[in-house]
Amino acid sequence: MSASGGNKAIIAALAANLGIATTKFVAWLLTGSSSMLAEAIHSVADSGNQALLLLGGKRAKRAATAEHPFGYGRERYVYAFIVAIVLFSVGGLFALYEAYHKFHEREGIHSWHWVPVVVLVVAIGLESFSFRTAIVESNRVRGTTSWVKFVRRAKAPELPVVLLEDAGALLGLVFALFGVVLTLITGDGLWDAVGTGMIGLLLVAIAFILAVETKSLLLGEGANPEDVTKIEQAVLAGRGIERLIHMKTLYLGPDELLVAVKIAVPESESAAGVAQHINETESRIREAVPVARVIYVEPDIYDPQAAADAVGSESATA
Repeated sequence: MSASGGNKAIIAALAANLGIATTKFVAWLLTGSSSMLAEAIHSVADSGNQALLLLGGKRAKRAATAEHPFGYGRERYVYAFIVAIVLFSVGGLFALYEAYHKFHEREGIHSWHWVPVVVLVVAIGLESFSFRTAIVESNRVRGTTSWVKFVRRAKAPELPVVLLEDAGALLGLVFALFGVVLTLITGDGLWDAVGTGMIGLLLVAIAFILAVETKSLLLGEGANPEDVTKIEQAVLAGRGIERLIHMKTLYLGPDELLVAVKIAVPESESAAGVAQHINETESRIREAVPVARVIYVEPDIYDPQAAADAVGSESATA
């Protein structure tokens, strides 16, 4: 994912949410609707989340240091995980609390009846624009991958986060509209509480999905199967490489992949020849998978028994 594409989607979502939050707060002050308050807090949480994503992207660009020799690329994952926590606590739990409170004090909407409906309809339009921007930017990098796989396998967290937030925001607005309209029709604040509760459950579910996926990135994910195949083919394509003994990959950040491979070279190969094979292997890997920026190639003489022992040791550890 290009950084500019991710930032464009984040900025579009941030601008939309700031405007929507303001109008929702005004609507809540005029009507007292708990659905409007829950949605206002939801928009505030989303705005804060988008600011966190922009901050994480900026901090991830810092140069490597002696203390962090592989740089700060994974800091984007840290801020994405914080987003999930904010969405769960500030958005989801607050909405559930407000629904509980409203259920015990079922007040209808007694004034400015048209305000929440107008605000919600306008908000749906603005959120749709933000959601469309996220979809367009995601399609630039998604290719033929399904949306579920894109969210689960994306190494750059920004677009999946914005996609889920915008989808949740649109559904939340529909739930709020449902609660407000039925409250206006029946005069019973129970429906306002129901709409608020639905918003809370939705936000908790989205926060859970984000937390699970971001946790996996924080722990460290390897290259996807397609890139692993490309790297293996690139290694074996060179002359003087008898076989690939083993390989491990790890994303140091969304745009930086570490590749560590052990290759088998002929016993009779000279030191100069081995060095040349290593350099050529590194070049082929970078050409096949451009995000493979940190590459370690270890030459060895292939020993079938040692290779079998190494595989058995890894299986026992797993």
